[in-house]
Amino acid sequence: MESMSPGAKARPRARGIYLLPNLFTTGGMFAGFFAIISAAQGRFPDACVAVFVAAILDGLDGRVARLTNTQSEFGVQYDSLADLISFGLAPSLVMYHWALSTLRLDGATPGKIGWIVAFLYAACAALRLARFNAQVGQVDKRWFIGLASPAAAGLVVSFVWTCVEFQFSGRDLRYPALGVTIAAALLMVSRMRYFSFKGGGPRNDRVPFLAIIVVVAVLVAVAIDPPIVLFAVFALYALSGPAYWTWRRMRRPAEVAA
Repeated sequence: MESMSPGAKARPRARGIYLLPNLFTTGGMFAGFFAIISAAQGRFPDACVAVFVAAILDGLDGRVARLTNTQSEFGVQYDSLADLISFGLAPSLVMYHWALSTLRLDGATPGKIGWIVAFLYAACAALRLARFNAQVGQVDKRWFIGLASPAAAGLVVSFVWTCVEFQFSGRDLRYPALGVTIAAALLMVSRMRYFSFKGGGPRNDRVPFLAIIVVVAVLVAVAIDPPIVLFAVFALYALSGPAYWTWRRMRRPAEVAA
């Protein structure tokens, strides 16, 4: 067997493997685009499922890139652009077609508010993604600053999916839908901390055994009743940021007094 000389260079990794994580990113972007088309056609359950498929693929592309050692600046930027479509434009248009567009029934001004709020959500998602990219390596990886765009998208579309499953019309719930959209948008650009579930150790791929048990339990619950369970999970996660912020504010005076 021929041995490699000490001065010989290792054979470079084939560039074609970089296609693998980008295929997951493209699949997520396709799912987001499909959600937009489905919402425009009034197929809201299909649109909501597509956004969740995009979220799953978004979680896989980065992990695949790390496992195959194919991270690249191109992949980071491409992932952000795909996320803007899947978790910015898609949820805002799903909500707009389902409920916010019916605000025009209350007059010209409420009708304008409907599409403005939909744009607000998309703009806040873009700002959230830009801030995340700018702060990579500067913040504690255990926390997200502001609600992550996939979680905000999950909150919005799970709300729509749950209401559709209970046969509530967007027209009847247009004002609660308006509130959910505004809340999700503002939480994305807030300074509130959200637990990232990534841990703080040297290997971000390691997770506690208890976390695996929790994930399995959630998956079982989702299989039983997807829309309700997903809405409960994302609503609780969205509320965890304000709850943690309130707890820290209440604890601070007590520490000062001590």
